[in-house]
Amino acid sequence: MHLEGTGDLIDDHSYPATSAEMIAAYGDSEIELQDGTETLGTVLGRLGPETYHSAQDVRDALYTGVGHEAIGRRFYSDRDAYALGENGPEQVSF
Repeated sequence: MHLEGTGDLIDDHSYPATSAEMIAAYGDSEIELQDGTETLGTVLGRLGPETYHSAQDVRDALYTGVGHEAIGRRFYSDRDAYALGENGPEQVSF
């Protein structure tokens, strides 16, 4: 996830600030995701009304609030069973 120039704007903002204030100031700023983009306003709006006490609070909210476009392969788990024909680890018996 890349905040591009939005990260600098967030850093320079005065805190505490509400999500409504952040959306009004930077809501149209785009966040570049793995598989598309979202606006800051969309992400913060999805999280509901909050008060942020620092730029790091806003960053944390953005990192946790982005949609599924921010991840690589959906529903992927390296803990899934191996597919037919794949060699998994050798079974060990005790």
